[in-house]
Amino acid sequence: MKTILAYGDSLTYGANPTPNGPRHAYEDRWPTVLEQGLGGQARVIAEGLGGRTTASDDWYTNADRNGARILPTLLETHSPLDLVIIMLGTNDLKPAICGLSLEASYGMRRLVQIIRGHYAGKNETAPQIILVAPPLICDSPNADMMGHFGGIEHALNQSGQFAEHYANRAREWNTGFFDAATVAVADPQDGVHLDAANTRAIGEGLVPVVKQALGW
Repeated sequence: MKTILAYGDSLTYGANPTPNGPRHAYEDRWPTVLEQGLGGQARVIAEGLGGRTTASDDWYTNADRNGARILPTLLETHSPLDLVIIMLGTNDLKPAICGLSLEASYGMRRLVQIIRGHYAGKNETAPQIILVAPPLICDSPNADMMGHFGGIEHALNQSGQFAEHYANRAREWNTGFFDAATVAVADPQDGVHLDAANTRAIGEGLVPVVKQALGW
């Protein structure tokens, strides 16, 4: 059986777009849906943390949100791995953290380097990697959420560039690529998070991409 690490933020965690709403049910989270779609041939380990960035610090939070710093620990914890799926970058768009989708793509590049370097150091075969461009931020009356992302104009502009930049990094580093915006849209309740149906859609959309990456 293959082992897959799903590395992400609140969209992987299953955060609810309703303010203070409950976490999506286990069966509605995209890593669960992906595992089911693979028909028992792989287990998918969900590592989603709200607020996680690709490679930047967020000093406002009470947990380490820097995805580059915690990744080696998770690789060591869950090894051996056959595939790592990375869907990060939305939190990088906050001006207080990073602000640009291009810089987020460089953070994704750093994560690829960390994965390959980690396994080279162990003299083991590195897992396959799929970079996932997150769903687009959408307009929302939630002023606090939109403010986190520098206002709706900035948020829409930068999230709209995810796919282009991430596809470029995937080509440069010979990884898989998937644009989650082709199957999922954010809920206007907060403009960032997904309802249960759109969360499930990411897992469903990834099934053929994962099968290709694993040579099935």
